[in-house]
Amino acid sequence: NIIIATGARQKSLPNIPIDGETILTSREAIIDPVVPEKLVIIGGGATGVEFAYIYSSYGSEVTIIELLEHLIPSEDEEISLLLERSLEKQGIRILSGTEVSGIETTSDGAIVSITTNDDHSEVKCSKVLVAIGVQGNIEGIGLESLSVTTSKGFIVVDEKMQTSVPGVSAVGDVTGKLLLAHVASAQGIMAVETICGLNPPSLNYSLMPRAIYSNPQVASFGLTESQAKKQGLSINVGKFPLHATGKALALGETDGLIKLITDSEIGEILGAHMIGAEVTEMIGELTITQLLEGTTTELGSLVHPHPTISEAVKEAALNAQGLAIHI
Repeated sequence: NIIIATGARQKSLPNIPIDGETILTSREAIIDPVVPEKLVIIGGGATGVEFAYIYSSYGSEVTIIELLEHLIPSEDEEISLLLERSLEKQGIRILSGTEVSGIETTSDGAIVSITTNDDHSEVKCSKVLVAIGVQGNIEGIGLESLSVTTSKGFIVVDEKMQTSVPGVSAVGDVTGKLLLAHVASAQGIMAVETICGLNPPSLNYSLMPRAIYSNPQVASFGLTESQAKKQGLSINVGKFPLHATGKALALGETDGLIKLITDSEIGEILGAHMIGAEVTEMIGELTITQLLEGTTTELGSLVHPHPTISEAVKEAALNAQGLAIHI
């Protein structure tokens, strides 16, 4: 048996010539010892947002350019808006709904040409970080000779991680399923257990926890509010702001919100969306509740230690039932 785990690399576009010096991908940015005075980040997804926070913390003047209307567009819109507000308070400039039409390198940096609502302008910077998505590393490893099926730059796999060729599996970013390290690890276990003749349960990618390590952090899983409404589901939404928790106040980390999307009849957790200090540590409580078919009733009745930020999870569950007493 063969398991392909060759990962993925940054996508390139014809009008954005990546040179690894002035125009960087995340790989070069990680090892670059120089903090640019002015940095433009193209792409407002998880990678772009994380690097914006890092570089801004080190003193760079950071501008994020995002083609869609909001940062982290795959997340719940309310969470995206809160993140934008928080990043702007930190001095990060956000140009959403903006297209990059070209980049010209100069002796001291680059000039990024942009278009917003038919208005053309330029942004001058020291360096450009391209964070517009990835493509699988599928070239030069013999896939063509075996006729392994690929699609849109990734290897096609079934629910057991097996490719179109018997005895060949693929895991991780090269599959294009969900580009997260913990997902790749789960896929690896799935592939090996399947090879060993076991029958592990299939992975549900929509319920996989997602984490963005910006400041504030973002964590989520499941349906957003708009996705649930588009599916015609009858939902209750429970929310609790972190500025109403004692621990967040004590930490001075009051920007944040816990938001639960729940079934209006039985209280099942359909989605959870969190922004704030250490929410990436708290998402596990909600994913295990969903896995064990728990509801807002169990979450709302569970006693959480005080003072903790996790108390906000209990409060959001109570709020979904109209029973919150601290807001």
